[in-house]
Amino acid sequence: MRLERILITCVLVAAVTGGAAAQQGAAQAPEARASDVESVDAIIAALYDVISGPAGQKRDWDRFRSLFIPGARLIPTGKRADGTVGHRVMTPADYVASNGPILEQRGFFEKELARTSETYGNITHAFSTYASYHTATDETPFDRGINSIQLLNDGKRWWVVSIFWDSERGGTPLPSRYLPRGQ
Repeated sequence: MRLERILITCVLVAAVTGGAAAQQGAAQAPEARASDVESVDAIIAALYDVISGPAGQKRDWDRFRSLFIPGARLIPTGKRADGTVGHRVMTPADYVASNGPILEQRGFFEKELARTSETYGNITHAFSTYASYHTATDETPFDRGINSIQLLNDGKRWWVVSIFWDSERGGTPLPSRYLPRGQ
């Protein structure tokens, strides 16, 4: 039993130190604005702000990348036309390459409607309910859903570790507990 614990401890130490080495070898994120990463509220506001803008406006993709820890993932999920559930795993660079041109061409504004969060130690999990619009003045969103955002505070700043999201659709309305009161 004691030998088993020692082996498990060695495997865990190797995994943690190997992961740290891999992170150090990953491409470094651009320097973040201090105001974007000083709190959970600030980094989530920056996430929504940096992807939003009118048609024809370039987004600040370096600012976007500066919010994410090396190795971060963005994962949309939803139902396919055949009814099966799918997902796509992207890096921040993948997201910029695949979605950036569409956001800039069509115009896209995403707003946080409500949020529930849990924090333990250095980690925070936020369920951030969103609404998406084509223009800043649209009254009705073309999409709503929930961003499940995992965050890390390294003692100096907040980082986005992952964003996993799903959109509202027939049969899957947003629960009232994740909406502002009265909606």
